[in-house]
Amino acid sequence: MTTPTNAATPPAPTSGDTANGFAFAVSAYLFWGFLPLYMKAIEHIPAVEIIAHRVLWSVPIAGAVLLVMRRTGDLVTALRTPRMVGMAAVTASLISVNWGVYVWSIANDRALDAALGYYINPLFSVALGAVILRERLAPAQWTAVGLAALAVTILTVSAGVVPWVALVLMTTFGIYGFLRKTLPIGPNQGFLLEVLLLSPPAIAYILWLGPSGHFLTPSWTDTALLVGAGAVTAIPLMLYANGAKGLRLSTIGILQYIAPTLIFLIAVFVFGEPFGPARAVAFPLIWAALVIYTASMLRTARA
Repeated sequence: MTTPTNAATPPAPTSGDTANGFAFAVSAYLFWGFLPLYMKAIEHIPAVEIIAHRVLWSVPIAGAVLLVMRRTGDLVTALRTPRMVGMAAVTASLISVNWGVYVWSIANDRALDAALGYYINPLFSVALGAVILRERLAPAQWTAVGLAALAVTILTVSAGVVPWVALVLMTTFGIYGFLRKTLPIGPNQGFLLEVLLLSPPAIAYILWLGPSGHFLTPSWTDTALLVGAGAVTAIPLMLYANGAKGLRLSTIGILQYIAPTLIFLIAVFVFGEPFGPARAVAFPLIWAALVIYTASMLRTARA
């Protein structure tokens, strides 16, 4: 899954929220929130094969958007700039790992861990800014980060193993967003550049699978769902990119919790994943941390 608040270069702050921006952003987060239902339908297909098709079928959609926007010149310039291609290769690698672990988590009844990872992601981004950029955090923000760390510790002690799915999703997406901000190209152009770079290995893998893959099989359902994986990857990213332009950063920060909340509800009430005592303690700690963090963010925005 690509949440993703950090999935695109942040827009310039606006003086207020627009109706179109709100509609686009909410649509994107609803897309991401219900994505586990789609991924559950193809859980019998290996994660690597799904990612290959997500990449491959995203290219024509993202390309069509750029053609309509008449922004293909930006992409051509980027492809001629080795430094930009190198940076995009790094971000593309990070997001592909994120997608792979996310798909695996849904197929292996670990959707709650995926929700946890995306809940913690904004707090990780705050901590990342403090460590790498030496940004000063308010006491409330440190409190929120501390509560998130405590929740992860509780889950680790209870299960006897680190919740690696949540941590991998958190770190790959957080670092992806951090590095994506340094890529001097628009969000739609950047996304197309990333999937173009991932396309050669994706195509090679699909060809290598040949008849043993799930694409050219008697089951037209698998074929349609694999092709559709490109749409469910590209469309929400495009919606988000356009929605973010018409919203304040504080509004985007609050809306980003829609997706992990829906993932959480689907995991518990649709997939029937167990919500044991450790999670019953850890998740409220995360929610409390997000309330504290959001309140601090809103106070800063007003100032």
